[in-house]
Formats: sequence, C-alpha cells, structure tokens
Amino acid sequence: MKISAFPKCYLDEISVQRSMSVFDWIEMAKNLGAEGLEMYVGFFPTLEDSFVDAVGEAIAKAGFAMPMMCCSPDFTHRDPDHRRREIEKEADMIRVTRRLGGPGAVCRILSGQRYPDVSVDEGVAWVVEAIETLIPVAREYDIVLGMENHYKDGYWSYPEFAQKMDVFLRVIDAIHERAYFGVQYDPSNAIVAGDDPIALLERVADRVVSMHASDRYLAEGTSLDDLRQSDGTLGYSPNLRHGVTGQGLNDYDRIFSILTAAGYDGWVSIEDGMNGMDEMRQSIDFLKQKRAQYFGE
Repeated sequence: MKISAFPKCYLDEISVQRSMSVFDWIEMAKNLGAEGLEMYVGFFPTLEDSFVDAVGEAIAKAGFAMPMMCCSPDFTHRDPDHRRREIEKEADMIRVTRRLGGPGAVCRILSGQRYPDVSVDEGVAWVVEAIETLIPVAREYDIVLGMENHYKDGYWSYPEFAQKMDVFLRVIDAIHERAYFGVQYDPSNAIVAGDDPIALLERVADRVVSMHASDRYLAEGTSLDDLRQSDGTLGYSPNLRHGVTGQGLNDYDRIFSILTAAGYDGWVSIEDGMNGMDEMRQSIDFLKQKRAQYFGE
C-alpha cells in the first residue's frame, strides 16, 4: 500500500480561480510525507504535451509518483453528441494519465449527473456503453479506469447518477473487464449517499483498484437520519463535516481488513485538508500506522 494526497481544500483556487497553480500545490505537498500526488482534470488549463510534461517533471523532482487522475465525465446527458464529447475528453485524459503516471496508473471515471429527465435504465445503458467504448483506449495506454462511488463533482448541477449503491453496482456488474476497469472506492462517499460503506466494500473488494481515505463526523446534536433528504441521500450538509481520517464515522480497521483479505496493495489517497494542512498530515500519519498494522510496511 502506498499513500498519496489530493488537495480538496484548494480545488477552487487551482481549478477555477487560478490563484494557485498545480506547481504551487506540488511544492506545498513536499512536507506531507506522502509518496504520491493525485491530480485532477481541472488542474490543467491546457493539455498540451509541454505543459503536461512540465507538471510531470515537477512531480518527479519533488519525489512523488502520480498514481491517479481524477476525471469527471458526464455520460448521462440525453444529448448523444454531449456523451460523445465526454467520451473523447476522457480518452484525452487517459493519454495524459499515462504521460504523468506511467503504466498501471488509474484514471477515474464517473457515471454522470442525475438529470431529472433520465431514467435509471437509460442512464445505466449510456454509462456502460461509454465505459465499454473507453476500455480499448485504456488497454492501448495500459491505464486502469477506476469508477468511483461518488457524490457529485463540485462543478456539476446535479448529484452523481450512480451515487446510490444499487445503481453503482448495476454499472459495475455490467462491466466484465478486470484488467483495465475496476472500482475507485471512497467510504465517505458511501456515507454521504446514505449507504453502508462496509457493505459496499464487501461487495466490490475484489475489484478495487484505488481508494480515497477521508472521514466525516456529525455536528453536535445531529444524527444521520436528521441529514437524510427525501431522495435518500445526504448531500454535503454543513452538519456532516470533514475531520482527521480515522477520527470520524468510517471504520478503517474493518476497511483495511477487508482490503487485505482481498489482496489489495495499491494506492490510498488522502482527500482532505478542509480544516488546514495540519489535519492532512495527521491523516497521512494515521494511514501510515494502518499500513504498518495491516500491510506490514
């Protein structure tokens, strides 16, 4: 198991406001104690090879690997031309992932947005079709597609189409590819969806190719039932807060027990820092303790 970091706390500054650059983040991350840095499609104002290579050189110079690229394709739009363009963009990011991370790196894939006018059956069919179209591209570049049980890309209008476990599993079960497609597991997102993160992991443990590790805790006087919305999801309520990994609602002993039993020994990425970089360091230290305990490293 190796540990990487993702700057969720600086997503807007790097991706939208451009008040920070990806190079600033790489420099800041040097003292975190991680072995890798996860990237996000929004960190790249251009996909020109010269810029991508400059990012790769900065990552390597800082002593990091680049294990995963976070992409947010939208395959559930009713317009087929929109879906085609999203497939093309994801294919571009597979190429970038290979350029930055080398063989075996993970390129995240999502389902798309939960548009009100799209049925579950329609959405599942479109998502499976898109993934099946992209698997040959992943195979060509020796990159693994990791579908995340996600809540919502921060710049989308609607939550994730496959946010709920039952829809997510319909998509996963329909894709039989094992070498170039798997699950990017995020236990906190299962909590946000109102699902049991352990039940989800037990169902997909043999297909996990990468993992996010963050934690959530409830504001005083709040219960999960209080936060559930009418559609059965939690959303990002201000009463469901980020905290140091290992100090919140996730049972990481169960999680790592299941992963090791399934033979997982890949990357785990801290998605944190919402309350400051010190919490991210504490989260990485926690992961290192668990790594020693469960993986003997």
